[in-house]
Amino acid sequence: MQQVIWSRACVSTFLPHVDLRILVLEDGNKIVAIAPLACCKGGVRLEMLGVSTLFEPMDVVYADRDVLPALAHAMVDLRAPLLLRRVPADSPLTGALANAYRGRGTLLSRPDGPWPWITLDAGWAEPESKFNSKRRAYLRRARRIADQLGTVSHEILAPTPAMLPPLLEEALAVEAASWKGKTGTALALDPVIGTFYRRYAAAACEQGTLRLCFLRIDGRAAAMQMAIETGNRLWLMKIGYDEQFASCSPGNLLIRETIRHAALSGLKSIAFLGAVEPWKEQWTHEQNPCVVLRGYPSGFRGTVSLAGDIVKAGCAKLYHRKSTPAPPPSVPAQPAHEPQSATS
Repeated sequence: MQQVIWSRACVSTFLPHVDLRILVLEDGNKIVAIAPLACCKGGVRLEMLGVSTLFEPMDVVYADRDVLPALAHAMVDLRAPLLLRRVPADSPLTGALANAYRGRGTLLSRPDGPWPWITLDAGWAEPESKFNSKRRAYLRRARRIADQLGTVSHEILAPTPAMLPPLLEEALAVEAASWKGKTGTALALDPVIGTFYRRYAAAACEQGTLRLCFLRIDGRAAAMQMAIETGNRLWLMKIGYDEQFASCSPGNLLIRETIRHAALSGLKSIAFLGAVEPWKEQWTHEQNPCVVLRGYPSGFRGTVSLAGDIVKAGCAKLYHRKSTPAPPPSVPAQPAHEPQSATS
């Protein structure tokens, strides 16, 4: 999922708002590692390019973990505070940075938002077989309602560049027809993030990895997905549905068909990008944990940054305590021999 086209789309979209600090490690004339770092205009912290805006998991890119100590030392040599969100918890970068900061500063690691994941096997060719009777009944009922509304069909498309423009606009229109349109968070309404995903979709289409998925009722798109198929895995980036079809849960019906397609195609897994949400937990309880790494170099800048973060953390805890209502006073339990009144 983390490929050059992702970083290129980030650079072309976010460059007016950030200062780039991209570290490239070479072995002879061969690139062996890249750390795509950036600093917000007027800020002092270095972050992974695009993570604070897109909130997707991201790691440095490396050919072999043996090169990470050199890359980590180069990151510390920048002598700027680091804030690396949503780094996969099993990334060897954490250990490499911890060693690089030894005697030169402080590295803190804390849990960050995980992302859901389905490990596929042949059984997922019939997704209902993975769920309890209540969940199976819910999906059957949703399909019956959809059938009553019209002819139901689904598409999982690998569009060519010539096909992409109308299909992408249709997908974005479906997403904007949901609650995201009302809150202004739909890609079609967000001038920055929408631009990023248009550029990334175009690049992935050229590469042949883009998948646009639709559930249609009487030919009209009721639900959509924007996904990437790479590394024998399917990465679901954006999901939406038209609220006019909400009664038949078209988003869930489309996910069922996408999972079935992925399993029949022999893919290893499906990733639900973004944060863990209740509707995603209805499909899987598998999660890939992430961490947030905060690096503070020795010296004035690092000390000030560390002190500021400690103060912010303390204020946040204090605010949480003040805003949490006190529990109601406990009511003594009645003796067991004293019956409750049955009068109304």
